[in-house]
Amino acid sequence: MPDFAISADPAVQAQFDRLVTLSPGADILGLDRITRLLGRLGDPHMRLPPVFHVAGTNGKGSTCAYLRAALEAAGLRVHVYASPHLVRFNERIRLAGTLIDDTALADLLREVLDVAEGIGASFFEITTAAAFVAFARTPADACVIEVGLGGRLDATNVLPAPAACGIAALGIDHEAFLGSSLVGIAGEKAGIAKPGVPIVTLAYPPEIAARVAETVAVAGGVLVARGDGWDVEGGRYRDAAGGLDLPEPALAGRHQRDNLALATAMLRHQSAVHVPDAAIVAGGRAAHWPARMQRLRPGGPLTGRVDPRHGVWLDGAHNESAAIEVARVWPGIARGERSALVLGMLTNKDAGAVLRHLAEVVDHVVAVPVPGHAHHAPADLAKVARGLGLTADVATDPAAALDLLARSEPEAVLIAGSLYLAGTVLAANDEVPV
Repeated sequence: MPDFAISADPAVQAQFDRLVTLSPGADILGLDRITRLLGRLGDPHMRLPPVFHVAGTNGKGSTCAYLRAALEAAGLRVHVYASPHLVRFNERIRLAGTLIDDTALADLLREVLDVAEGIGASFFEITTAAAFVAFARTPADACVIEVGLGGRLDATNVLPAPAACGIAALGIDHEAFLGSSLVGIAGEKAGIAKPGVPIVTLAYPPEIAARVAETVAVAGGVLVARGDGWDVEGGRYRDAAGGLDLPEPALAGRHQRDNLALATAMLRHQSAVHVPDAAIVAGGRAAHWPARMQRLRPGGPLTGRVDPRHGVWLDGAHNESAAIEVARVWPGIARGERSALVLGMLTNKDAGAVLRHLAEVVDHVVAVPVPGHAHHAPADLAKVARGLGLTADVATDPAAALDLLARSEPEAVLIAGSLYLAGTVLAANDEVPV
């Protein structure tokens, strides 16, 4: 599926329009195009501050949020490259703590596109190059860089020697690119390993852990796996350097304890920047990552349409493994009372798998489209929900869905199924990420 971005700024939109004419119009994997493109730009990726490089199916964005929060709590200036964006493309590039402004973004895209002729670089490759140019020119103490898709052949994997790499939770996603084997996916994610660089991982089932270890060994990386190089239990983190009591994570969900612990292990197994334990604890309490079990502001233009006692919540939950985690968290939010799900999903996602898990914890579904993207028809989603024993309706958009739910007065509402849908929800409720 092609990437997607529009901008209210005419200068930025002009460059997005140029990009469409040069790009192949779809996601493509491989390092040849990005390497040639960066070469024409003077290889900015060779001049970045110390890099923390994070891969994974789910949780990599949250892990990046904890890394950034801890580094900033240590008084360091941090660049961040993340994807996808929710409302504005600018969310993908954070320069020394601040989202890139439209003027700088337009200039960067223009500079990259001016040298991109004939390479056939994708949207993600062009924008990755733009981020690396910005990071090389703007003073900072560290970079946090999230893998876009996979790892081994992702455009961000041109980075020569990160301070530390990390792999978050693994699951099935992007089957068209990565296949449907978890073992194969694990090998692709572990492909970010670099010679002599610590690569920190969660604990995985034996067959998956073996593939990760094999891939890291071939690359010459230094594997630091949970249960071996580090561990955490009941909020108590420990490794060879000693123990640390981690706080309850700022982000909702039990899985966030793993993401915070992974970020902690990455920071404690590198030597490029100094991050005191106190900063790691402060970062765990302060991290923010929109649309990951986020409670929306009550009384906003969107949430003001319904008044559930336990709030309106937002999460991407776009694949089965993410839905499993949300299903674990949701009963504690809904507190055993009647709750509803507003669901919109892209056609390249397994809607049945997601609904099977969420159907166990909600009572009613309202299916909606995902504007601007190929999506499952709301009527089809509603049919699947009914087949799972739920009542279901369809609506034209999240606002209309909340209007429907206002009549039945659920005690909690979850909006989920796509980060693109999440972006429209944040914009509609005036909660644009900053």
